[in-house]
Amino acid sequence: MNSKLDLLHPYPFERLKELMAGIAPPAHLSPIALSIGEPKHQSPAFVKQALIDSVDQIAVYPTTKGSQALRQAISQWCTTRFKLAHNSINPEQNVLPVTGTREALFAFTQAVVDTSAVDSLAKTPLIVSPNPFYQIYEGAALLAGAELHFLDCTLDNSFIPDLSTVPEEVWQRCQLLQICTPGNPTGAVMSIEQLQQAINLADQYDFIIASDECYSEVYLDEENPPPGILEACAAMGRHDYSRCIAFHSLSKRSNLPGLRSGFVAGDASLLRDFLRYRTYHGCAMSMTTQIASTAAWSDETHVIDNRRQYREKFAAVTEILGDVLSFPDPQASFYLWPETPIDDTEFAAGLFAQQNVTLLPGRYLSRDTDSGNPGKGRVRMALVAETEVCIEAALRIKQYLQSLAD
Repeated sequence: MNSKLDLLHPYPFERLKELMAGIAPPAHLSPIALSIGEPKHQSPAFVKQALIDSVDQIAVYPTTKGSQALRQAISQWCTTRFKLAHNSINPEQNVLPVTGTREALFAFTQAVVDTSAVDSLAKTPLIVSPNPFYQIYEGAALLAGAELHFLDCTLDNSFIPDLSTVPEEVWQRCQLLQICTPGNPTGAVMSIEQLQQAINLADQYDFIIASDECYSEVYLDEENPPPGILEACAAMGRHDYSRCIAFHSLSKRSNLPGLRSGFVAGDASLLRDFLRYRTYHGCAMSMTTQIASTAAWSDETHVIDNRRQYREKFAAVTEILGDVLSFPDPQASFYLWPETPIDDTEFAAGLFAQQNVTLLPGRYLSRDTDSGNPGKGRVRMALVAETEVCIEAALRIKQYLQSLAD
């Protein structure tokens, strides 16, 4: 077996299962899981119908590049959503369907990291990542033979990785900068200026930017959608999107996590090589999924309604918990990232034991650095269930907090 597998940390939910082992929550309270970011809103009916209508297409081998119709729909969506120049996202060159951002983030790292020049520790490839982070970033880096340099995202920097703090020797070794905006688990949104700072550093030090934007369509202010890396490129006249790749998904946008459908878009030269990698990787999207995905990317009505539901949910939950927990004002994503009055693992275990509500300890999403662990003393609360369930969870959490204060 690949010895690098031994470098992988237990996945957060494995650690959560271990934490909860042996705890018997009260049987009279129904279990509420706010630990996993799995959307629970209804999937669009027209997408389900597209799957039914195209079921015979499962008899057809799909191409890795995807259909022209799907790539055209994605290209048009990107152009409208991120205010791109007409025809600057060429469906033949700048777009590639993927089977979800998780798969694509992992595969892209394998394709990008170059270990051919490694002959000493000083030349080991480096990936710069936010901390806390989506665990795939770390696993992909380690299995690709790279090391990680973590940037702590804390209240002091508004939960945005501060690129100005990175030493020059780190940038000189960096092959890939991984960013996530809106952030998981913080919900923080990078500004156009912050994204452009990353682009300028990529030019200066010759690295690639992977911008995970799978939460970009879950935001609270309908008039201010989060910007993306493609939009930042366009604003600076960079219409070839050089060094930049954006990752998007239908999982959160359209409540289709089981469809395993998304796309990558940006630098045509990078996508050309990534397509070659994926041809061997064997991850082509079925034609049935492609047809349903084309329908989903072509419609915004269901996405607007999805945001309405999250706005109502955030408003109700923050009204209940706002005076007993401290958390950053939610901007986007469907998470709250509150501080805990006691150790985050003790808080999560105690809440489960008393109220049968499951949250994810923040330390499970972070790594220790010289400054400590930025996830310690926080929990991730995924407001994915229906509004009434989230309200019930918030009331139970408040009751648990009151018991801690007694």
